[in-house]
Amino acid sequence: MLFNDTYKTIDAAAEAIFRDRGSKFLAFAYPIQSENQVKEIIAKLKTAHPKANHHCWAMRLTPDRSVFKLNDDGEPSGTAGRPILNTLLSRDLTNVLVVVVRYFGGTLLGVPGLINAYKAATEEALANTQIVEKTVNDIYTISFDYLQMNDVMRLIKEADVQIIEQEFDNECNIQVSIRKMQVNIVLGKLDKLTGVKAKYRHTL
Repeated sequence: MLFNDTYKTIDAAAEAIFRDRGSKFLAFAYPIQSENQVKEIIAKLKTAHPKANHHCWAMRLTPDRSVFKLNDDGEPSGTAGRPILNTLLSRDLTNVLVVVVRYFGGTLLGVPGLINAYKAATEEALANTQIVEKTVNDIYTISFDYLQMNDVMRLIKEADVQIIEQEFDNECNIQVSIRKMQVNIVLGKLDKLTGVKAKYRHTL
């Protein structure tokens, strides 16, 4: 199977509002890189909207369709987080968190009404941002002796590898982001340099 090393995501946060029979659904879409960001974003929204009845959300990470989390936050099961997630899946978007903040308007919307409202709010927020395609990259730390700096830097430049951070001392460390399809080629070249170590960190 050919590995697909690109994915679609959003390039910036966006928001939208959907109203139905007095209820207000405020949708917030965020590009994310890790699950750690989710708690912080939801905490901020809860602070900003303390009187809201529900803060429902869904998020996807990585191109793997089985990596997701969702939360109905008190709405009937399957009526909030799932329609948000399904919208992300149907548009094939990942590394995205969508939170829908609901203010109850006094009229019950019923299950179909809720599913429609959370889906519509999500779609409107996504319509307010740019969809971009990114590559799946593996993050590595390359460690080497200062004397090998030129060789390592030349290799990084030739392979067009992105440097995330670097520290140069007697022992040098560079954190790089390598496109998934190029990983084996780049590691193979680094391997040929004596004493240069590449350590896998995580995938973005």
